[in-house]
Amino acid sequence: MHPTYPKITLMIRVSMSNQPDMHHTHTIDITHQPQVPVTAVTQQFEQQAIWQQLVTQLLETLTLVPYQDSVFIGQSHDYVGARIFGGQVLGQALMAASHTVEHAKPCHSFHGYFLRGGDINKPVYYQVEKLRDGRSLASRQVTARQYDDDNQPSIIFTMMASFSPFEEGLEYQQAMPTYPAPDVLLTEQQLKDQVVGKIPDALKARFMRQRHIEIKPVQPRDPIHPKIMEPSQANWLRIPQLGKQSIQVQQALLAFSSDFYLIGTGLMPHGISFMTKGLQAASIDHSMHFHRPFDMNDWLLYNMWCDTTSQSKSLNHGQFWQNGKLVATTQQQGLMRLR
Repeated sequence: MHPTYPKITLMIRVSMSNQPDMHHTHTIDITHQPQVPVTAVTQQFEQQAIWQQLVTQLLETLTLVPYQDSVFIGQSHDYVGARIFGGQVLGQALMAASHTVEHAKPCHSFHGYFLRGGDINKPVYYQVEKLRDGRSLASRQVTARQYDDDNQPSIIFTMMASFSPFEEGLEYQQAMPTYPAPDVLLTEQQLKDQVVGKIPDALKARFMRQRHIEIKPVQPRDPIHPKIMEPSQANWLRIPQLGKQSIQVQQALLAFSSDFYLIGTGLMPHGISFMTKGLQAASIDHSMHFHRPFDMNDWLLYNMWCDTTSQSKSLNHGQFWQNGKLVATTQQQGLMRLR
């Protein structure tokens, strides 16, 4: 017989700062084993508390405030710096469009263009235009604007999105790529701990910041001394402590996650990284197709590759897999200049 140990169950109710009437309850189960040092239990609790905070920030980011007819306001978080993270704009634009479509019709594809860099200190206004509402398909155009100090608008992003209900039909997919399982890989944060000594002091704090997505790279790269490699990479990813969410929120979170690492695939055959001096890199456009339901609480495999770089641009592709099923695909063209 295996010994049993007392279980401590903590329930934490977290309020959304921009939606005081909305709450998310997180339950944490911690089994205290006598042979495990108290510090290990404390670290487990602290890490779970960190994830609760990160998840709350993510959900706040996707919680848009209705402003006018078919216009929604989104606030920003410092995910990558002073400019708005492209994944944030993708997720918020998709949520804005979803708010104008009946719940039974999730998104099946979107195509977005990044027109200007956004300022994280200013709200983003998402205007949704209803192009079509058919029995099975609905189409929306989303325009994201920010206003300067003189109240002059600038369009920073546009998206075309299409929605349809799930339905039975012909099914085919390729086999899921084979990679080591996530339980034998280190997290991105653990890998950062191994190389932080190589990072310039001025960049250490930002480099060590924990992402809002838990990522386990299959074949980590050295960001300081990158080697020339075939332009393909894979990550496992999930969002711990996320809890049950609607398919609309799940899709917005996957869109958010898809902007991590993808453009970096195009840097691999050149032996450079985002820390290479003189590199200018930015997303130009981004598209996604959603094929099957998925759950961001569980591990997804993000398989990425680049088939060409030219004219200071790279074309990068990605597939999301879960439990052997191809759940989504993505494509992005990125700007990459060495000055």
